[in-house]
Amino acid sequence: MKPKELKRFLIDKSHEDHAFRDRLLNSPKTTIEQELDVELPENHQVRVHEDSYTLTHIVLPPRDKYTEAEREEAKKGAGSLEFLRKTLHDPAPPIRSFEKSDVKTGHQFSTPQSQVTAGRDSIQRGLVYLNSAVDSNGAWNCVRFNVAKPEVPRHFERPPFISAFCALALACSNEKLAQSIYQRTKHYIADTIEYPGMWRYYRHLPNDLDSTSLCSLVLNSHPWILLRRNVPKMVANQDESGLFLTWIHAENEPEVVSPFRIEADPVVNANLIAYLGDCLETKKAQAWLERSITDGSAIGASKWYPDPATLYYAISRAMVCVPTSFDQLRPVLTKRILELRDESGRFENVLQTAQAVSSLYNIESLKEIDVSLQLETIIGMQRDDGSWPEILAFGDQSLNWGTFGQIGHASESITGAFCVEALERLVGYLG
Repeated sequence: MKPKELKRFLIDKSHEDHAFRDRLLNSPKTTIEQELDVELPENHQVRVHEDSYTLTHIVLPPRDKYTEAEREEAKKGAGSLEFLRKTLHDPAPPIRSFEKSDVKTGHQFSTPQSQVTAGRDSIQRGLVYLNSAVDSNGAWNCVRFNVAKPEVPRHFERPPFISAFCALALACSNEKLAQSIYQRTKHYIADTIEYPGMWRYYRHLPNDLDSTSLCSLVLNSHPWILLRRNVPKMVANQDESGLFLTWIHAENEPEVVSPFRIEADPVVNANLIAYLGDCLETKKAQAWLERSITDGSAIGASKWYPDPATLYYAISRAMVCVPTSFDQLRPVLTKRILELRDESGRFENVLQTAQAVSSLYNIESLKEIDVSLQLETIIGMQRDDGSWPEILAFGDQSLNWGTFGQIGHASESITGAFCVEALERLVGYLG
């Protein structure tokens, strides 16, 4: 059953099955869990009310998560460095260098089984590192830094977007430690939700569709997400061409992003399609992405994601989440990913390698690359503590978008999450 049909399903079944109706009224949470084979959050109650000919229920939305004073502070402080510091944490240490001499070479695997064994060992060491890097609340750290001015202090940040971005990569691993990290992350994402199922990157920014779509994919068992409470607000945020805009503006939200926002970001639109599915509201965005990948215009079109591998990764995930999307795009997308390699068959860096590998897995094209080479590359770039190098994950490294584009976001944890995902794909393919 598609999530968007859930409310209709419950109503229709309650009309047809009176015993089900009674169970739904008396024990709604248990009934929904049993009927849909889902596990709803422990700390979230569900109540079902029944209108009658003499009783009408009016359901009020929850009170705003932020007070009016906090909202005003966010609006007025949006351009203030002092206010921005409230979203940041202890200064991050300098980036750890990774020289060519640090790359572990000589991984000459004699059999596929030896490759699988080495891959599993690398995954487990990576998960141990990630477990130490994700805090007890389930929040993933990211480093915020100035791309153009390395001398500007680096800071840690913990927006829910980062946690969802990484958790979705980690979700493919059946390792107990990976699942433990994933469940911790879900709790953090649930703590940061705003009615009716929206998220924001910083408090001085408005809700955005990128954070909301990825967090919704992670928190798919939350009642607001199951009932698609956030969908009307999301689909209303389209331009005249039917493309999804990144930021959701409202009267009580800051306008800080208006001067430099990119209205229709291709990665954001791909993430929206992965969540919303193949429906009337996403048809134009699907067609736009398909055209832009085919003619190459998507390359360099994203403000937030400078590496085209991230776009290809997002589209490939949408193809998995919504199998009917982009059916005709598989050969073209495969070609675009393969074009990222150099003459030796290697990708630009280990993060691009990881996202390319997972993208090819998603579109069933791993056979088009030397999987042993990619496995050796990822294992060879892993440090002794289980981490992988910090590499720019999003933010504009070419400064095409002016002053605001100088901010980059990266962390060893982000790289690690995608490397674990890629290793799982490679090990599964080889095994």
